[in-house]
Amino acid sequence: MRTIWDQTEYNHQTHRGQERTEIAGLRSDRAILTFLFLATFLTGCGSKQEIGAPEAPVVEVTEVVRRDVPIYTEWVAQLNGPNNAQITPRVQGYLLRQDYRDGFFVKKGQLLYEIDPTPFEAAVAQAKAQVAVAVANLSNADTNVARDRPLAAQSAIPQKQLDTDLATQAASKAQLGASEAELIQAKLNLSWTKVYSPIEGIAGLTISQVGNLVGTTTNMTTVSQVNPMWAYFSISESDYLSRADIFRQIVNGKSFDSPTVEFIQANGLTYPQKGRIILVNREIASQTGTIQLVAEFPNKMTALRPGGFGRVRFQTGMNDGALLVPQAAVIEVQSIYQVAVVGGDNKVNFRVVKVGNRVGTDWIIKDGLKPGEQVVVQGFMRLRDGVQVNPKPFVAASVDRN
Repeated sequence: MRTIWDQTEYNHQTHRGQERTEIAGLRSDRAILTFLFLATFLTGCGSKQEIGAPEAPVVEVTEVVRRDVPIYTEWVAQLNGPNNAQITPRVQGYLLRQDYRDGFFVKKGQLLYEIDPTPFEAAVAQAKAQVAVAVANLSNADTNVARDRPLAAQSAIPQKQLDTDLATQAASKAQLGASEAELIQAKLNLSWTKVYSPIEGIAGLTISQVGNLVGTTTNMTTVSQVNPMWAYFSISESDYLSRADIFRQIVNGKSFDSPTVEFIQANGLTYPQKGRIILVNREIASQTGTIQLVAEFPNKMTALRPGGFGRVRFQTGMNDGALLVPQAAVIEVQSIYQVAVVGGDNKVNFRVVKVGNRVGTDWIIKDGLKPGEQVVVQGFMRLRDGVQVNPKPFVAASVDRN
């Protein structure tokens, strides 16, 4: 049994425990409030930093300029050499040797093929023998005439005998001439067993192989002259008529200031050497209504090859006061062209424009811009309508770096 003292002591201990619990709870509440206050303070500081205005993006801008630029017109063209010699033998025989490398340069008169000469050497020997026989027959006829002529004059022999001698002499002379002609032909045939290049140029792949029987209808290979190179193109009848005076001078071979012709290669690059128009065809094609022209280009390095396609262009007029911007300033999205214009407040405004021809590294703007306006050339990635930017002058070399 608990005594009154024990019960009193127990109540005191329980009360002190409750006080400790309440004090611990107050301390915990204070810690939570302190943590929440600090968290709110730190969050507020971070929000103030995020709400601050972002730094304006740096862009490179240039001014829309007005300049007189030449107008060029382009036509599709195909290249070919001035001379393309198909190598065909003049005699029939078996091919013994190919004396050139496929695709290499050959000079005029260079040996290309050798045909078996054996039967032609035999023909030469036979022709020589026929000439020798004809020479002997003519010599005998000459002797008879020389002997019988004085005898006939003295009536020692019938006149008919002399007439026969003279006829035989004439026939022998004719036979000798025929034999000598056959010898010349036999020697020509023998010489034609060696096939030479008639022009200087590039020899193509051989079609005839060693051991093949080739003849006068066999196309063994083709040698093409490549310097200069000709570009064939066709223009409309209206374009021809607008420049008929220039083309008339070409046809008449008169000296004149021929328009400088450029050739744009299949890779889009402009051929460095300039050309000139040298030929105008005689007629306008009835089916297409076009007339064919030829422009000649120097081709010392043989960059241009027969059969190649490209475009030729030359100046056909002048565009006075054209508006120009760098090509890098024009954005094309689904055939819609835009530029980013920077206003006086350094804010960006995307504007749809109508473009014309390219002029070097620039683009002609037909509509949508005014002279002196600033357009963005570099730094489009972070731009949108109304964004304020930090414009810097455009440096052309920066396009090359990127």
